[in-house]
Amino acid sequence: MTRIELLHRISLDDAVCGGRPCIRDTRIPIAVVLDGMAEGLTVDQIIDHYPQLAVEDVRAVLAYAGTLAQENTWKLAV
Repeated sequence: MTRIELLHRISLDDAVCGGRPCIRDTRIPIAVVLDGMAEGLTVDQIIDHYPQLAVEDVRAVLAYAGTLAQENTWKLAV
């Protein structure tokens, strides 16, 4: 699946989850999936918790996050 095809799996709708980006045809915000991955959950564990998701949905979340990261350059104090 191409990056563009993955990004089509993400939806932004003011009537769903307050307009936050979600996985298409669900009310699962991408932030929930990203938080789970940051906590160390595997793709399989995320899908077990949200059985309506497919592996491609999790990949779409990562593609969306990557796109956002490319749009902004953040300087962090180390």
